[in-house]
Amino acid sequence: MSREDDKPPRKPEGIRLTDHRTALVKLERRLFLRSSLKATLSVGALSMLSGCDLQDNDQVDKVLWAMSRWNDRVQAALFRSDKLAPTYAASQITNPFPFNAFYDEVNAPDIDIADWRLEVSGMVSDKKPWTIERLRTLPQAAQITRHICIEGWSAIGQWSGIPLRTFLQAIGADMTAKYVGFKCADRYYSSLDMPTALHPQTILALDFGNEALPTSYGFPLKVRVPTKLGFKNPKHVVALYVTNQNPGGYWEDQGYNWFSGV
Repeated sequence: MSREDDKPPRKPEGIRLTDHRTALVKLERRLFLRSSLKATLSVGALSMLSGCDLQDNDQVDKVLWAMSRWNDRVQAALFRSDKLAPTYAASQITNPFPFNAFYDEVNAPDIDIADWRLEVSGMVSDKKPWTIERLRTLPQAAQITRHICIEGWSAIGQWSGIPLRTFLQAIGADMTAKYVGFKCADRYYSSLDMPTALHPQTILALDFGNEALPTSYGFPLKVRVPTKLGFKNPKHVVALYVTNQNPGGYWEDQGYNWFSGV
């Protein structure tokens, strides 16, 4: 063996990590799955990238989006409406419960409850807006469940409000529709598949602990979905609509896996 053979292989010319940071961040987001099965599926799908040139961002994005949509289908197939997220004792509640949003806490929206209405649209028979008082006339449910953030932390909180199934029934929603979308006062938006929307633990939360939702946690209305990652739990909700077109979401449209079950 010659001395040349002992030398480490040269780094390919013209390829720098900084040139592909955006693509790699997108890859990391799309492949994040918390269960070992989902993680195995995602890592295995990495082989799909072997024939792609990282300098071809359009091609990489196409592959990544295809992988993400594939993960959505697999997670949806695994989802069971009768499987409940774990619940906890009051003594296990995280205090203080962390604030989380795409902005600092001081920038949370200041909502005048006298003017607030929940707008309803799409595939529903009753599109009349709802006041907070009217919402509180519907049957309520409470839960102590864990919020799991995609950033790696989790916290246990107590939430109560209207089962989303109950609300959808009240507005005459088409239960055969595919999606329920949400718009928020802080420009956030997200959506759920209909089976998750109808899950018994998915609620329109009005209270945190024994009091009305504080601004930090989503006043006056938050969607609480313990079977999903935290970013699928929109706060400060001002509109709900039922549709057959995937509404996407604030983070989902930037690369996070849309289904994001836990």
